[in-house]
Amino acid sequence: MTRKRRARRASKAKPARPLSIGIDLGTSRSAVVASNGNYYWEESIIGWPKDFVARKMLGSSVVFGEEALKHSPSLKIVRPLEYGVIREGTEKSEEAVLELLGHLFEKAGADADQPVHAAVGIPAEALKHNRRAIREAVSRYADKLIVVSEPFAVAYSMNALDDGLVIDVGAGTTDFCIMHGTMPDPEDQRSLISAGDSIDRHLLELLQDHYPEADFTLNMARRFKEAHSFVGSRLKSVEVQAPVRGRVQTFNIAREMKAACESIMPLIAETAMELIANFDPEHQEAVRNNIILAGGGSLIDGVDDFLEDLFADFAPVKISRVDEPLYAGAQGALNLAKDMPEEYWEQI
Repeated sequence: MTRKRRARRASKAKPARPLSIGIDLGTSRSAVVASNGNYYWEESIIGWPKDFVARKMLGSSVVFGEEALKHSPSLKIVRPLEYGVIREGTEKSEEAVLELLGHLFEKAGADADQPVHAAVGIPAEALKHNRRAIREAVSRYADKLIVVSEPFAVAYSMNALDDGLVIDVGAGTTDFCIMHGTMPDPEDQRSLISAGDSIDRHLLELLQDHYPEADFTLNMARRFKEAHSFVGSRLKSVEVQAPVRGRVQTFNIAREMKAACESIMPLIAETAMELIANFDPEHQEAVRNNIILAGGGSLIDGVDDFLEDLFADFAPVKISRVDEPLYAGAQGALNLAKDMPEEYWEQI
C-alpha cells in the first residue's frame, strides 16, 4: 500500500500540514530536499541481488548507489537514466526509477498520513520523452506534483528568473534553459548528449590507448574525473593508480584528463550562443551577462574561464557557477513546490 493511499484514508482526522519536497532526478546522482529540513543525495544506481545467497548476504531486496557499486558482483546493476532518458527496452529501468524515487521520498521523512507536495526536476530529454512514466512513478508517493526541467529548477533556486541562461552539465546530458520571467517554453530549452558520461568514455579511450598495459575501467575513469577534472592552459599533475598484471602502478594522466574534459566544451559554447541568438535581440546582451553553470560539470576546475574564452569568439559573456551543484536543482524544486499556486499542480 502506498503512503498516498494511507494519507487519503485518514480523511476524518484534522489535515496535517503538507510536506513540500524537491527532487533532482539525475542520470548520475539524485537529490531530495524537504521543507522539514531533511536533505539527501544518492548515486542513481540500483542493484537487485542475483540469488538468495546475495539476498542473505546483503540483507535487503534492493540496494542503492555506492552500496550497489561496492557489491556489484552480487547484484544486477541498473543505471536507469541513460543520455537523460529512461533506458529503453528493459522493464528493469522503469522499476529502478520507481525504486529510486521511493528511496528519495523515504529519506525526505514525511510523517504518517502527511500529504506530500512534490516538484521534480528531470533532464530536459526525459521531460520530452518520459514525463508520463516519471509522473506516474511520483504519483505513488505524492499527493500533488509538478515535473520540470533540471535547468529551470536551478534557475528557480537562484531566483534567476529573467534574462538568464542556465547550462546544466550533467552526466547524461548538458541541458540549456533561457529564463525570461515566465515558465520556459520548449524553444527556450536545448539538450546535448555531450556531457559527463562523454568525458568518462573519452578519458577511458585515451588511457587505454596511452597505457595499454594497465587495467582501466569506465568506473575508474569516472572516479578520476570527479577527483581531478580540469580545463585550461595550466597543466597540473594528476596521479592515479591502476593495476598492471595485478601489480598497482602510478600514472600521471594530466594530459588525458585535460583533453577529455575539454572535448565537450566547444559544442556547449556553440549551442548556448545559438540559443541566445534566437532570443529577443534587445535582451541578448543581458542573457550573455547572466550565464549560470550547474550540474557536476560546473565542478571542473577552470571551466567558467575556459568557456568565457570560447564564448569570446562570438561575444563577451559573464559566467558564474552555482554554489551547491549537488543540491541546487533539488532546492529549486523545493522552492517551486512551496510557491506553486493550486492551479499549476498536475492532476493525479
